[in-house]
Amino acid sequence: MSVRTVVKSIQDIMRQDTGVDGDAQRISQLCWMFFLKIMDDQDQELELTRDGYLSPIPPQFQWRTWAADPEGITGEALLAFINGELFPALKSLTVSSQPGDRRRVVRDVFEDAYNYMKSGQLMRQVVNKINGIDFNSLTERQHFGEIYEQLLNDLQSAGNAGEYYTPRAVTAFMVDRIDPEPGETLFDPACGTGGFLTCAIRHMRERYVKKTTDEWQLQAGLRAVEKKQLPHMLCVTNMLLHGIEDPSFVRHDNTLARPLISWGKDERVDIVLSNPPFGGREEDGIENNFPTFRTKETADLFLALIVRLLKPGGRAAVVLPDGTLFGEGVKTRLKEHLMEECNLHTIVRLPSSVFKPYASIGTNLLFFEKGTPTKDIWFWEHQVPEGQKAYSMTKPIRFEHLQGCIDWWGGRERKGREEGPHAWKVTAEEVKARSYNLDIKNPHAVANDHGDPETLLEDLRAAEAQTAALHDQLKTILAEALTR
Repeated sequence: MSVRTVVKSIQDIMRQDTGVDGDAQRISQLCWMFFLKIMDDQDQELELTRDGYLSPIPPQFQWRTWAADPEGITGEALLAFINGELFPALKSLTVSSQPGDRRRVVRDVFEDAYNYMKSGQLMRQVVNKINGIDFNSLTERQHFGEIYEQLLNDLQSAGNAGEYYTPRAVTAFMVDRIDPEPGETLFDPACGTGGFLTCAIRHMRERYVKKTTDEWQLQAGLRAVEKKQLPHMLCVTNMLLHGIEDPSFVRHDNTLARPLISWGKDERVDIVLSNPPFGGREEDGIENNFPTFRTKETADLFLALIVRLLKPGGRAAVVLPDGTLFGEGVKTRLKEHLMEECNLHTIVRLPSSVFKPYASIGTNLLFFEKGTPTKDIWFWEHQVPEGQKAYSMTKPIRFEHLQGCIDWWGGRERKGREEGPHAWKVTAEEVKARSYNLDIKNPHAVANDHGDPETLLEDLRAAEAQTAALHDQLKTILAEALTR
């Protein structure tokens, strides 16, 4: 049976359970169960390849002990074990301060996890299906990785959970342009399900990882924080699927809860890749951590934090809404600060349909480097492909749609850029004269000329009169036909 078929059959079983209500709960339930199976498969491999390795999970709670036997514990006994023993034990694991302690990963995943299933018989059926996947098999892991991405996409129909998801084409494009390498520290302060992290991992492995030390440097350089429980759990599982042995670097926390000034030099990073939640507002008191930029708007606070966190020479790619570009007040001070501290060298403007169906808002990709003030800003306007009115679930943005921008980019040094139908440049002085309004329209775009309003109105009246006359003629013809 294929991995895709297994996952579909698991979802079908869960739909029969009265305790699992909707996509978000089903995905959360799937995630902690997959997590335990993936962790156990990894543990068994590490026990064979590493002297003295011990699983972070006590023996009686390991998947192989209670779940692997298809004729094992079931029904009320299984539910009692999971709810009364397994969850309490994993939530309260004792964690050391040593780096690489996998117990921290387990405890953090189960900190706010919950068993929604109410039927022990259905639970046993799900467990037995999961047992059919060998996560130590590279082929099966790759196939499951594709299914897992589909599960992440399913979040867009799980209430407001769409905020966790950035189209893969967008993350891949941003990673491609930033071009991270092993040995650099890479941080996503609002990582969601880990889309930027997984793209960066794939990018570095394909281009730069040639030996074991390269892989070690890659994994050692990753940093991430996620505020909400479900995407945090999904991200940790995502990291395990991508061969990250210790995903404890994915912290379950609110990055904005710390005062901005408390982030020291030793916490600075080489790269930030992020799509901070926008449209949201932080709880009371968070704004006091940002005295210079006192606001509750989440995206603004993250932008201030990202500028702070970059090392001199560090580079960032961040998704931000149109409102950040044209906003005033705190947004003006923030953009002025950004341009003084960093070289905001490129803004890629995306159409509002890129994030459909769970958001229809104009978005922008801001690329900047810390250390030198901005002199010029290049804009690139991405347009929906010819013959397509908008992006949609069935016709989403694809990486190749952004190839024109890549061809124009000019490599890492951004040399040879030229203005054209999609590209234009403005100076920092021009932006300052506009009170730091960065909502600058494409000067090469030809405005749609719909004609003179008075003429259009007269044409409309004439068309209406002609329609009325044709209607009268039709009525006459029909009346004559009926009298014959």
